Amino acid sequence: MAETSHGVTTGAVARHLGVSPTTVRSWEQRYGIGPAVREGGRHRRWSPGDVAMLEEMCRLTATGVPPAEAARVARSTHGGEQSVATEAQPHRVTEEVAAPPPAPTPPHRGRKAGYGSSLPLGDVRQEGRGLARAAVRLDGPAMQVLLEQVIKEYGLVAAWEEVMAPTLHAVGRKWASSDDRYVEVEHLLSWHVSTALRRAAVSAPVTSGATTPVVLACVPAEFHTLPLEALAAGLAELGLPTRMFGGAVPADALDAAVRRTGPGVVVLWSQARSTASHGLARHVADTTFGVRGARTTPLVVLAGPGWAGRRLGAGFLRPNSLREALDVISRKHGEPTHGEPPGGYVK
Repeated sequence: MAETSHGVTTGAVARHLGVSPTTVRSWEQRYGIGPAVREGGRHRRWSPGDVAMLEEMCRLTATGVPPAEAARVARSTHGGEQSVATEAQPHRVTEEVAAPPPAPTPPHRGRKAGYGSSLPLGDVRQEGRGLARAAVRLDGPAMQVLLEQVIKEYGLVAAWEEVMAPTLHAVGRKWASSDDRYVEVEHLLSWHVSTALRRAAVSAPVTSGATTPVVLACVPAEFHTLPLEALAAGLAELGLPTRMFGGAVPADALDAAVRRTGPGVVVLWSQARSTASHGLARHVADTTFGVRGARTTPLVVLAGPGWAGRRLGAGFLRPNSLREALDVISRKHGEPTHGEPPGGYVK
């Protein structure tokens, strides 16, 4: 970030933080997080101390701390130079920092909620609210840091079921009710969740004695891969080998993959009933491989809400959560399990 003799501009600071200039200005107006120097009395110039204060503000809000409280902590930690700026407008700053920001005006009946509206998260971990705030303001760096922190602190399963999945569902509901205004929010959030899951999978080396891999694939015409990516990361955390084939795997390609890898377990993901093919699932379950006289068939795990409401028959299992899916596959390979499932994987 290039710096002049009088500090850097608001635009440069925003680019450095990964937020919009509007966000930086709103923090200044609402919470007194302003630059120490104004060139010519009008143009904002942010000093290194100002930037450090904003970085602290970003870090705190990303972890779920309310903006007003985050601003107070940021000023107290990095506010040495800030006192000069705040003294020029003591009444406005003091009042706005002491009191929480006003609640947004509810939209009129029939009108779509704007980007400032909160996401319908319900009862979730504090980090989930921080992730939602970062997603709505398209703050990629904050999402990346928070996702890495929750995986490290709570483990992959809890991070997915208690932070990632609820936030993804909330964004999806907001998208559906706001005339597609949250498409970019969902895309960016999904990208960062996928990145965090893949990093978790890569960082966990195979440590079990399992010789047969777990094959993971979405059925043809199914492109929702994030739950499978979460399962792949969870299996990696257990040290189990996997082969992840991703979204919309053609039937003949799936058949070839199963025959070539000889898996002990095949996980087929279907998000919608329109994509769930029991004929394909039966074909996979009946596939045999191995040497003559000792040929085996894979256990087929039907994951996702698309398989709901149908009789499974022999050779199939349908877990109700990521935790349960990991337990089923772990038992197949004789590995330690994650305990009782809390639900949520196929919903």
